[in-house]
Amino acid sequence: MKIRVGVIFGGESVEHEISIITAIQAMNKMDEEKYEIIPIYITKNREWYTGEMLKDIDVYQDFNLIKNYSTNVVLYYKNGSYVLQKKNGLFKGVVKEIDIIFPIVHGTNVEDGVLQGYLQTIGIPFVGSNVYGSVAGQDKVIMKDIWKEANLPMTKYTWFYDVDYREDKEKILKEISKLKYPLIVKPATTGSSVGICVCDNEDSLKEGIDEAIQYDSKIIVEEVVQNLKEVNIAVMGNYEHQKTSEIEEVLSANKFLTFNDKYIGGGKGKLKGGVKVPTKGTSKGMASANRKLPADIDGSMRKEVEEIAAKAFKVLGSSGNARIDFLIDEKTNKIYINEINSIPGSLAFYLWEAKGVEFTKVLDEMIQIGIKDYKKRTSKTHSFESNILAGFANSGGIKGMKGAKGKLR
Repeated sequence: MKIRVGVIFGGESVEHEISIITAIQAMNKMDEEKYEIIPIYITKNREWYTGEMLKDIDVYQDFNLIKNYSTNVVLYYKNGSYVLQKKNGLFKGVVKEIDIIFPIVHGTNVEDGVLQGYLQTIGIPFVGSNVYGSVAGQDKVIMKDIWKEANLPMTKYTWFYDVDYREDKEKILKEISKLKYPLIVKPATTGSSVGICVCDNEDSLKEGIDEAIQYDSKIIVEEVVQNLKEVNIAVMGNYEHQKTSEIEEVLSANKFLTFNDKYIGGGKGKLKGGVKVPTKGTSKGMASANRKLPADIDGSMRKEVEEIAAKAFKVLGSSGNARIDFLIDEKTNKIYINEINSIPGSLAFYLWEAKGVEFTKVLDEMIQIGIKDYKKRTSKTHSFESNILAGFANSGGIKGMKGAKGKLR
């Protein structure tokens, strides 16, 4: 019997379209001998849909096609099973049963622990990091604070909330002045290089902060690595074991890898709402970015990147398949860890293929890790029998609350 895999993608995120591309890439490469693949698309207004047509990239250019020809559903636990149930209509029957969820989502409200929290609450097995690992993997401030405690090499940084900047701009700018220009300003919890600016002076810094605040309430400012070479590596596993992929060197004409570099520059497609929506079979998403694979680094540097990546993955409590980005100062040969992508664009399949592991095998491993994580999670004690409520009632606590009802109002 095939394992029924519900692939969740989309969501209320600035990376909504990128999630669609990544998910369709993955669904087309899953082993259909082992898995029944069930697409679950979350719209930008948080409605959930399922249907075979959602495996085709073309349908996303006309939302009316989705509304008219796929099924609006909810996911929940019912009679010992996890089900997609029809949300509207006279007969709200079960559309599909699900064995495991594979979240292929990017950015806020989905990759950042929000979706994982729901999945964990209803108890369904799922692929990837749990709530804690997902939060740490999405919030650059939490991520860097954890890595700092683990003594991993990073550039100097500071962070603040938008409300604090608005209330006392000079205080925040004074704190930032302890860092050396050029600086890079980032929204702390978004991805895909959205809202990021490199600043050479205070005027451009203010502009960069104003831009970042449009996307997030939490802003991080970091020193820029000079003589920059950017390399990325993927890590597969969980807190118990980790293995690393081939290392890529990312090529960009910009000071950092932009949204266009990642998703638009190398693929064909139609512009829609400022985002390139690829026509069927044309885009490779993140896989289309310019790169050297393998990266042009020596053996000792390669080993250092691999060791730091595995440690960074473990201390965040990550699981599944993550991509970790590094910055190298070519003049000093100093390596800095930059950030982790818990659910990377294209699932970083090309980094594994460069090491001889096909995309289908990568997806299979991710699902198997998800199953093992679920078994470990459910083997732990999360509740215990007690008569605390009976004891509370017998002590007169409930009666006391009833008597105080009027006062509390």
